[in-house]
Amino acid sequence: MRVLVTGGAGFIGANFVHHTVRTRQDAVVTVLDALTYAGDRSSLAPVADAVTFVQGDVADAALVDRLVADADVVVHFAAESHNDNSLADPSPFVQTNLVGTYTLLEAVRRHGVRYHHISTDEVYGDLPLRDPAGPATAVRFTEQTPYNPSSPYSSTKAGSDLLVRAWVRSFGVRATISNCSNNYGPYQHVEKFIPRQVTNLIDGVRPKLYGAGLNVRDWIHVDDHNAAVWRIIEDGQPGETYLIGADGEESNLDVVRTLLEVFGREPDDFDHVTDRAGHDLRYAIDSTRLRTELGWKPRYTDFREGLEATVGWYRDNDAWWRPRKAATEAKYQTSGQG
Repeated sequence: MRVLVTGGAGFIGANFVHHTVRTRQDAVVTVLDALTYAGDRSSLAPVADAVTFVQGDVADAALVDRLVADADVVVHFAAESHNDNSLADPSPFVQTNLVGTYTLLEAVRRHGVRYHHISTDEVYGDLPLRDPAGPATAVRFTEQTPYNPSSPYSSTKAGSDLLVRAWVRSFGVRATISNCSNNYGPYQHVEKFIPRQVTNLIDGVRPKLYGAGLNVRDWIHVDDHNAAVWRIIEDGQPGETYLIGADGEESNLDVVRTLLEVFGREPDDFDHVTDRAGHDLRYAIDSTRLRTELGWKPRYTDFREGLEATVGWYRDNDAWWRPRKAATEAKYQTSGQG
């Protein structure tokens, strides 16, 4: 199977490439990545001999057409994905997330190639926080939840999902979509919430928490996400959407306190910083369809276990993340959220 992975030098995409090389002997993998700030070819170093790497833009129609013509399946991870960055400058998000997806869809349409589109739960907007006195089961996102994006990032991802649905219906493209909750694990850029806290703690710096830290995210280890993607590629029905989640709801405050505990620090040893504009309250995924129809289940059902494994990876891979750390912290200081 010839697999084209867009954004394969980014966080989730690189882990997908590692997972594919490790578990699928029949796969011939090509990675297309523009190597913007979030993409790093060194994330592919351990599997470099097993993949073909092409540096380029998913909106480059000629390049994309050539690569898609030589593929059996396209897995589209490439995206601008940081909410803070989308608030500062939405234009790259429109170009990559919308124009890039359109370019890929036209190529897979021409060549009849199977396509899987990686999306996010953020397209659904947010949910109310759980009421501690309320029922044990609270509302979660499902495949039928209406889109209600909050930021330039999530709105462009929502738009890209709608493009995929239109190309399926109008042109018969063989495509599936997955919307996943927040990922964590190896090779995640230090601007993101968990690796920023982890690398601060490794350096003896107090973690930073937006506002009161009550915002809730549904965390999933990146390896579980990528195992689900392969299950959808193999057994999912073209034209359908599948939600990927591991029942990992945690408030940002609880995540920080769990990390402080892992590092042997006091539970209130962190700093509050100004909250982000348009900060969604809660995400929560109902992955019942994926589990019942396709038989997927997560490996990391204990969030603390997954966090400890992630902390271990960052401790052991200082050379990977440290070159990015100073520039990231300087950007946060400039934005007033340092």
